[in-house]
Amino acid sequence: MSARFAVVDLFAGPGGLAEGFSSIRNDDGSRPFHVALSIEKERSAFETLRFRSFFRQFEGTVPEEYYQFLNGEIAEPDWAKLFPSEWTRARREALQLELGSKAATQEIDARLKQISERHRGNVILIGGPPCQAYSLVGRARNKGIEGYDAKSDPRHFLYKEYIRILERLMPAVFVMENVKGLLSSSVDGKRVFDQVLDDLRKVGKGSYRLLPLTPRSGRSLFDHAVHCPASDFVVRAEDHGIPQSRHRVIILGIRNDVACGLDSGAPLLPPSERSSTVQHVLQGMPVLRSGLSSGEDTEEIWLSKVLQTIRGVAGMTAEFDEEDGRSFKRAARRIANELSEAERIPHRSGGRYAGIPRACSDELRDWLFDGRLQRFPNSETRGHMSADLGRYFYAALYGVMTGVSPKAKNFPPELAPDHRNWETGKFADRFRVQVWHEPATTITSHISKDGHYFIHPDPAQCRSLTVREAARLQTFPDNYFFKGNRTQQFVQVGNAVPPFLAKKIAASVYGLIARPRASKISQAS
Repeated sequence: MSARFAVVDLFAGPGGLAEGFSSIRNDDGSRPFHVALSIEKERSAFETLRFRSFFRQFEGTVPEEYYQFLNGEIAEPDWAKLFPSEWTRARREALQLELGSKAATQEIDARLKQISERHRGNVILIGGPPCQAYSLVGRARNKGIEGYDAKSDPRHFLYKEYIRILERLMPAVFVMENVKGLLSSSVDGKRVFDQVLDDLRKVGKGSYRLLPLTPRSGRSLFDHAVHCPASDFVVRAEDHGIPQSRHRVIILGIRNDVACGLDSGAPLLPPSERSSTVQHVLQGMPVLRSGLSSGEDTEEIWLSKVLQTIRGVAGMTAEFDEEDGRSFKRAARRIANELSEAERIPHRSGGRYAGIPRACSDELRDWLFDGRLQRFPNSETRGHMSADLGRYFYAALYGVMTGVSPKAKNFPPELAPDHRNWETGKFADRFRVQVWHEPATTITSHISKDGHYFIHPDPAQCRSLTVREAARLQTFPDNYFFKGNRTQQFVQVGNAVPPFLAKKIAASVYGLIARPRASKISQAS
């Protein structure tokens, strides 16, 4: 029999890491990883977390009412009344608490004690402390705050609560995740990442071996005397079949009694044989129109404005040589003609649920697709200023023709926004299209405030990405429903660990420690 592990997820967000771990199956179909506790403080993310926990309670026999709700056939029912047992288990698994607060500590510690006593060391601790204080964007913002003092910013030290819980649980394995900016963040001249590693190495008086998942230095994974360079802990999501260039710091810790005897020179997370691109996951999704953020917003008014915009942009070819300029003009006019002659003007939401291109890997397609869906949930476009419609169209068509997103210097003067930094080079990619044949750029929480960085690659749609399209690039399954308003949904998607990557991490961990060592792990205290 293989060991069964309880998973404790801290700073869980909408649950990307836990989704990956809970998806692993034994040969008999059972789950080796059971999510026992997930903790998140933000209300909408917590509601998403709890709702996904509710989904998992059905073990593949999800009721029709769930899909009727996602398909828009019914209003959200009272789940507690319809399915009291499953809803109660979901409420027990997902808690809305602020880690590190005195009010939450007593309740959390009581639950941790129960988990420890029941599973006797067969526990996996996962999660990533909030990253705003470490990210490059966050640090740039902090510099603009008068009197900002990193030493007094509690976000720099929330990892201490992760370590406190690590010391209480002493799990077989832990996974700590954070932004790449953690490697260069410092307080009082000391690099935060070095302090994090030092604190992790002190847990249980040196009870854990800290391993990188994808080391590039050539160091032996299980040489306990060797400390890997910080860069070894960076995982590049695009190397592992994720349709997004996302670089994160991920530290894997294995308890010494579990790691004893293990030896491997190969990466724990080997690269995928084939890469995934924007086209692999977005092509075939419903064609939607952008909204208009000012004035009346009807399909007819939108079409009139877009056609006028496209025909104007068609003549802006100064950035191209003569031949490419003619091609750009022809392509723009063709798109305008197709829009004007179409039988139906696209809606801002809706559209039938569609399959995934065959070019997508079978594994990723199976992960995302759910044949019980009839439409895409969380899929409604945002409203944009009329002036931005031309910039979005130009950027997308430029991307189709060149295979790259245009920089500020590549935009026609007529489309230049009234931004002070437009020509300084500091924000050269202020308008950035996601090109079809490459992985997307990093999906961040900032997509909730500004769609300019996440322009849809289809020029005819003149818009930024929807929540569902961003979720596809983050590899959330299509049946994963995000709670809250659209802004809150974007924040959840942008802050999450790609679940498909989490699944690969979980599979590597399980293949490494569980099957060959199940008997020994289950005896650990």
